[in-house]
Amino acid sequence: MVINNPHLNEVIVVPRSRGARRLFDDLALARRLRAERFDVALDLHGGPRSAWLTWASGARERIGYAIPGREWMYTRVVKRPRELRARHSVANQWDLVEAMPGWPGGGPRADRDAVEMPLDRDADARMAARLDRAGVGRGDELVVVHVSAGNRFRRWPEESFVELVTTLARRDPRRRVTVSSGPSDRAAAARIVSAARATLGGDATRVIDLGEFDLQELRALIGRSRLFVGGDTGPLHIAATTGTAIVGIYGPTLSAQSAPWRDPRLPTESVELTALPCRPCDQRVCTPGDFRCLTTLSSETVIAAAERALTAR
Repeated sequence: MVINNPHLNEVIVVPRSRGARRLFDDLALARRLRAERFDVALDLHGGPRSAWLTWASGARERIGYAIPGREWMYTRVVKRPRELRARHSVANQWDLVEAMPGWPGGGPRADRDAVEMPLDRDADARMAARLDRAGVGRGDELVVVHVSAGNRFRRWPEESFVELVTTLARRDPRRRVTVSSGPSDRAAAARIVSAARATLGGDATRVIDLGEFDLQELRALIGRSRLFVGGDTGPLHIAATTGTAIVGIYGPTLSAQSAPWRDPRLPTESVELTALPCRPCDQRVCTPGDFRCLTTLSSETVIAAAERALTAR
């Protein structure tokens, strides 16, 4: 997501290793960071590993959240209440930026109203060719429905997705709906596509399966679409980097915390059940036991939001 960002001089990828290998890799990375002699290090994550790497970088200024047991690794700490609250995650991270020495402050500015993921031209060309092979023409209205979620607390029921895909495809002959997912949810995506096509019968070709693609290809696909619908997952925030209309589906999380961070003039709908006393939750145990924040969120509500987003200008 950041590899081609024009504001970055270098991207260093932390190895994803375990056990003794992880210790070896972390020590090697720490030596590399320390050799760079950085002036400032911002820990935007706050976990134990990122806090240690921030400290190990040897940066003159090390800025992170005031988390018990980790504050000693920073030279400047920023308080952040532990309770779940209706404040956007990006605003929390801007608190760290504003703690940098010499930061002018002055509150939010207009240039904070967007996140960026530059379009990779090669990925865009590959996606254009794939859409052409799938029979998607210039006059078609492409809709992307992302059905994955990082954990079961954020998964809208499959049958709800089937109704969403079927209804959107049926209402306009120009529409072509494609279902995307992460690798671990490809089976669920296939079931949703199969059920939607069976329901549509003669209009089954309006639901297209583009197979698997990487994040840069997903960015290209969303940028070529009229609408993106998905839960509070990474692809929702990839969609935020485009001008495409968005419908976000929120279960245990609040849209106030994690809605797409972009120009408010762009069509963006947030669908959530606001009256549940158990929302937001820490996504460890569902207190009612039935994941009602998503299982009782009707497909009709999401469909209505999708239609509003499609007609907005």
